[in-house]
Amino acid sequence: MHHKALESALVFRAEAQAALAARLDRRRIDEEQRAAHGFAWVATSVAALEAVAAWAARESATALDRAVAQLAFAETVAQLVGGLPMSQSELFRPADLGLGKAARVLEAECAALVDADHAGLRAQVAEALADGQWPSDHFDDGELDAIRDQFRRFTDAEILPNAHEWHLANALIPDGTVRAMAELGTFGVCIPEEHGGFGLGKLVMCVVTEELSRGWIGAGSLGTRSEIAGELIVLGGTETQKARWLPAIASGEVLPTAVFTEPDTGSDLGSLQSRARRGEDGGWIIDGAKTWITHASRSDLMTMLVRTVPDARGYAGLSMLLVPKPRGTQDDPFPAEGMSGSEIEVLGYRGMREYALQFDGMRAPGDALLGGEEGQGFKQLMRTFEGARIQTAARAVGVARRALELGLDYALSRKQFGKAIVGFPRVADKLAMGAVDIVMARELTYAAARAKDSGKRCDIEAGMAKLLAARAAWSNADAALQIHGGNGYALEYEISRVLCDARILNIFEGAAEIQAQVIARGLMEGRN
Repeated sequence: MHHKALESALVFRAEAQAALAARLDRRRIDEEQRAAHGFAWVATSVAALEAVAAWAARESATALDRAVAQLAFAETVAQLVGGLPMSQSELFRPADLGLGKAARVLEAECAALVDADHAGLRAQVAEALADGQWPSDHFDDGELDAIRDQFRRFTDAEILPNAHEWHLANALIPDGTVRAMAELGTFGVCIPEEHGGFGLGKLVMCVVTEELSRGWIGAGSLGTRSEIAGELIVLGGTETQKARWLPAIASGEVLPTAVFTEPDTGSDLGSLQSRARRGEDGGWIIDGAKTWITHASRSDLMTMLVRTVPDARGYAGLSMLLVPKPRGTQDDPFPAEGMSGSEIEVLGYRGMREYALQFDGMRAPGDALLGGEEGQGFKQLMRTFEGARIQTAARAVGVARRALELGLDYALSRKQFGKAIVGFPRVADKLAMGAVDIVMARELTYAAARAKDSGKRCDIEAGMAKLLAARAAWSNADAALQIHGGNGYALEYEISRVLCDARILNIFEGAAEIQAQVIARGLMEGRN
């Protein structure tokens, strides 16, 4: 049944693309944003079905896996036919692209799947979860499965018991925990072995990030800055820069921070105004403002995007600098001369803290220019977007899993009208569909990671993974809090933190609208 439904869904996706192409013959993609983004969601949903089908077809697939896959196909096809949620208030319907006939054909071809009563199947999945069973997350690969087990045990022992207390106190992840994460190899997963890392791929990075984020998004995100800095230097650095920075990043001795965003620019990096100029001694002098800089105080290295060619317009004048700085303390968060900052108070995503930074004549060494060539900063950064978005998708999968765990635990322990609320269908349905959403997001994320590891361009796959996984994290967190009822709104309950953490995933590393634009534009230009 999955094979037939997938074939029909792929045909529907092709017709959606053809319908959008016809519109773009007459108007620019920005003028057809709703239609284009709707197509991106269609393409993402069908890609997720492809990934789930492959997962469910494994010889080791369990009865629970097959039930989850069945629900994934039934719900996704029903949404393609009736209305695909792009946000809580925006549904993309077939009529938005003139696909009424194509939707009716899809519905007819998948009638047995869509029209079936799946209440019993949802109850079956919820019962399995209540019995301690989970959809399979093993790879049938000894090394990968061992890595997952190692980081899951660490998370259970070191992160989960403390994360909520750290969150409520707005505390930094303790230095001891950071050292323990470094000893596990968290910061050197993808850094080449010759530079002190493990030389492993993005799939391993996803597993590590997912498991740590299940404990706390802050723990899973701590490695993101090392991943970005490492990839920038591996792909664009000089041999001297690689030798200096990569071993220290891999060991956790140097904690980097990414310094890209500026006030009022958002995703429009071509409008960046922060500047760096050469001083008389050959070093760099930096002036300007940056904002939403994560872990800016307790970091040792800034990967900083600045304008070094003032006469060049847009992206052409941007360069990437590797700017060392002294690590800040609680009493003196920014001890570097020419640099100051103020904390941005946030709802969630704590543990590293967010800052607005000011640079007034801060100095950087003459060899700070990444690759030794000006005007390459935007291109260098673009090469890291795929990995960063795949890793963000993995963070979202971990958050979605933790939300479901919390909702399930509460549903098992909370008694109403003489029985545990897990027995009520509306509660059980939320749990079952939460498991479905996790599997769809996870398998799509792994597919993107495998594409990246194969060496192919995968900006579309990375955007799809981030788009779907962020929605799954928010949906699961919202549903789990609903299961908690009023208690979920109390700060003492962990789900309150998970809800706040989940919300950021649809914004950073490219908001959902940006991901949809990347996917639609890429597919319409024939990239894959």
